[in-house]
Amino acid sequence: MKKFLSLVLVSALGGVLTLGAYKLFLEKENKNIVVTATDSIPTFLPTGNINSPLKAYENSDFITAAENTVNAVVHVKNVSISSGQMTFEDLFFGRRSQRPQLGTGSGVIINANGYIITNNHVIKNAHELSVTMNNNKTYEAKLVGTDPKTDIALLKIDTDEDLPYVTFADSDEVKIGEWVLAVGNPFNLTSTVTAGIISAKSRNLDPSGRYTQSFLQTDAAVNPGNSGGALVNTNGELIGINTAISSQTGSYVGYSFAVPSNIARRVIEDIMEYGNVQNGILGISGRTLNSEFAEQLGIDDTQGVYVGSIVEDSGAEKSGVKKGDIIKEIDNVKVSKFSDLIGHISAKRANDVVNLTLSRNGTLRTVPVTLIKNETFKMPLVGRIKNAKQEDLKKFNTPNGVKIIELDQEYAEYWKNNGVSEGSIITSINDIKVNSVDDVQNALQDKSLGSLRIELINSKGEKERYNFR
Repeated sequence: MKKFLSLVLVSALGGVLTLGAYKLFLEKENKNIVVTATDSIPTFLPTGNINSPLKAYENSDFITAAENTVNAVVHVKNVSISSGQMTFEDLFFGRRSQRPQLGTGSGVIINANGYIITNNHVIKNAHELSVTMNNNKTYEAKLVGTDPKTDIALLKIDTDEDLPYVTFADSDEVKIGEWVLAVGNPFNLTSTVTAGIISAKSRNLDPSGRYTQSFLQTDAAVNPGNSGGALVNTNGELIGINTAISSQTGSYVGYSFAVPSNIARRVIEDIMEYGNVQNGILGISGRTLNSEFAEQLGIDDTQGVYVGSIVEDSGAEKSGVKKGDIIKEIDNVKVSKFSDLIGHISAKRANDVVNLTLSRNGTLRTVPVTLIKNETFKMPLVGRIKNAKQEDLKKFNTPNGVKIIELDQEYAEYWKNNGVSEGSIITSINDIKVNSVDDVQNALQDKSLGSLRIELINSKGEKERYNFR
């Protein structure tokens, strides 16, 4: 036992001597370090080659933007009259059952006098229109004008006081990744605000290519009832009118789309000044370049808009634009796809001048083009038509009609087999004589359900009639 205790004491003494020697001779001197809070900003290294990286401490403040917007976004109620299911009594008495149908959406006040932008689909077929403010005041609204092509409508309410309103920003200056707010007034819940970023610009939602659109895409939550509401930047300035969502369920799943403010502004200014929209066109038809299309054409260029044809007497023709040119820029704005071009042109009107940067045989050149009033229309089943000149009508000895300038690719063989080609004259649609593109569009709106009747003069001067069901 004494030996065991002696061994323990010797071991303990050896450990003490070893630790003391280390502290005395081997361990370096360390001073106490005190960590204090400072106002200095931490430095973050960018992960990419960016000159001005976004700093984590520069958080966007949405409070001012929301305060500047919520009171200028209204609830729009549309009461339309629809035909109900026919009863035996209706059939017996020869009457047609009608019932009111309610639709709702949002709108944005754009000046103190009570002018309001909303979507055309919000007020379509309206029998009665009313607007409810964020303070729960309700006013009867009048429809000033509408443009189904851009899905924009203009309303007016009369008040004795100046109203809060949202000012326009330049939507061309919007950047991908920029913070935005979507403000709506759905279902009379008063204004509702959601935040997100700009996900894409010049987005086209029509896969058929029949109508080319140019939307701002954002991940700010937009649900049914928010249509016609405001998309604003962090200053509370209007950069778009919320219009659509991409969803298989009918509810928001991460993609929403807005008509850019430059387009919306031009549409409502035209409606207020002229009573209709003064669309300007370049006078070309074309297609977005990609690897597959470039290979078909036998060219190396894969970015821009390839000019496939030129409309006669258009600004493009007069400026020397030719088939095969590749549009690279418009007014110094890069053109990567056709919707980039459409988005810029849609904010212009007839007689405005734009500068096109073209690539022709690998050489760049810039030409000014004066936009002309749209006198062409892509008619279903037929193709592109335009207002006919007097010499066109005289050639076929007809007092009225519109001229076919490009056959629909899908039906071109059918028409050519029947002697119909570019230059043929359409004289009536659904038994309505047509003298202009506007007449054609009006006649198509009045067509019988599921049928289309076309009367035309073919390339041989023969008058023919076609019925489509």
